[in-house]
Amino acid sequence: MFWNRQKKNELGKKSNGLYQHGNEELIHLRQVVKTFDSAAGKFTALRGVDLRVDAGEFVAVIGKSGSGKTTLVNMVAGIDRPTAGEVLVGNTAVHKLNEGQMAEWRGRNLGIVFQFFQLLPTLTLAENIMLPMDFCNVYKSGERRKRALNLLEQMEMADHANKLPAAISGGQQQRVAIARALANDPPILLADEPTGNLDSKTADSVFELFEGLVKRGKTILMVTHDHDLAKRATRAVQIADGEIIEQQLAQAFPVLTQAQLVALTHKVDPEKYAPGQIILRQGEPVEQFNVIVNGRVEIVVPQPDGAEKIVATMSRGEYFGEIELLRGGASLATARAASDAPVEVLRFDRATFNEMVSQNSALKDAIARIAQARTAENVAARNGEARHA
Repeated sequence: MFWNRQKKNELGKKSNGLYQHGNEELIHLRQVVKTFDSAAGKFTALRGVDLRVDAGEFVAVIGKSGSGKTTLVNMVAGIDRPTAGEVLVGNTAVHKLNEGQMAEWRGRNLGIVFQFFQLLPTLTLAENIMLPMDFCNVYKSGERRKRALNLLEQMEMADHANKLPAAISGGQQQRVAIARALANDPPILLADEPTGNLDSKTADSVFELFEGLVKRGKTILMVTHDHDLAKRATRAVQIADGEIIEQQLAQAFPVLTQAQLVALTHKVDPEKYAPGQIILRQGEPVEQFNVIVNGRVEIVVPQPDGAEKIVATMSRGEYFGEIELLRGGASLATARAASDAPVEVLRFDRATFNEMVSQNSALKDAIARIAQARTAENVAARNGEARHA
């Protein structure tokens, strides 16, 4: 009972829907800077990073070698400490914990999967999985081996429980490493290039394991160099020279430079909508530009008989609100979250939109063409066919 009560206190929201330090999301890095001292002088690995990961999300972090990916994940894990900024996980200000508190907190709340497995070579697979349970004293001693065997069974490794790590393949070792990360049933998994040393088939199977864990309620933050795998995550963020770029912005605006995408990422405001909730209502003024991060958005226009017609269904990486921001006037249609799932959008205001298009003529032309096509689509909605993106 003490264990469950303590975990709820650390990761449960308050009555106002926020965590203790005002963070709305489960993980929030607030303006994190990390500078290292080296023989060549100071090196800044993270430059004012602001990253939010909500409970139940599967977020992939991609970027070139040396871009700051591992440092970012190490901030969440408390392996590295920020030079400036805050690291908030649930109700815990991770950056304020001392080493003893950090080890205890990490053991209860995080499962960490490394690229090189890091299984202890002199312990059997089952013993490797039992080790975190022994350290945190989460399960009774008589229950630990049974739980280890159950986790190995979930990873299709039960038949190898009494083998040493050297007796199994790299892909099998990674499965055991995932089982070990799950030993204390942590709500959050951090994975640093977990498929980096695996062939494509084995990497795909490991990724499927992660997808299954997310469906069971786990939150995963994963560093990967594989863009194809990253596309299968709930959301992907790119890190470049220590700064975050939201991948949905990069997808929506491929003509923007890296510097422009970084600047735009700093200005966006994430917003979430329940299934069926209205985002923009026809006839009302539009002051926000919206890029879809998760879910589907339906664009709806009324019919003469009072019914409504869905003229478009938009998904991740697409945007809306550009017609009114370019031409002025009220919303030509209603935009709402589809009824089957919530929607998350990245929003920025009219001033930011105007600044963005004024700095890049190619982007302005591309958005204008889309706006023209959508205006014609809305006007012809009563006689035309609905579009499904």
